[in-house]
Amino acid sequence: MTAPVFHMLASAPTPVAPFSHAVEVDGWVILTGQMPTDPNDDDTPLPEGVEAQTRRVMDNLILVLQGVGLGLEHVVAVRVFLTHFKEDYESMNRTYAAYFPVDRRPARTCIGVTGLARDARVEIDMVARRPERPMGRTEKEQNCPEQDRMIRYGQG
Repeated sequence: MTAPVFHMLASAPTPVAPFSHAVEVDGWVILTGQMPTDPNDDDTPLPEGVEAQTRRVMDNLILVLQGVGLGLEHVVAVRVFLTHFKEDYESMNRTYAAYFPVDRRPARTCIGVTGLARDARVEIDMVARRPERPMGRTEKEQNCPEQDRMIRYGQG
């Protein structure tokens, strides 16, 4: 197993708690659950309704994926957390489904919870897999645009 890489990305939303935006090990990239916060202004109120919040969460996850040089096509698993499960499940699904082609939807679990940070209605996390690097390319050429912001475990 290679040493984990802890990604903190300037282009991603400000974390609402002490965590990395993503952690990468052996080609697997685990994205921390994103909230429907504004990536440009953490003090902006959350969007109204689960559809708008789901769009914001998915767009925030795309920012994290882009920050590590990946996209939605690399996502293999998703977990969705809803505070108003019965009320929001169908609306969230319609909004979420628009982000993935019908024949390329990741595995997914959807869980009803009693509360989320900042009174959000939805939080989503993801697991992505980095494609194998073509021969002859250096790690720097392959890796993310924010390579200099990565912190390797055990190195400061």
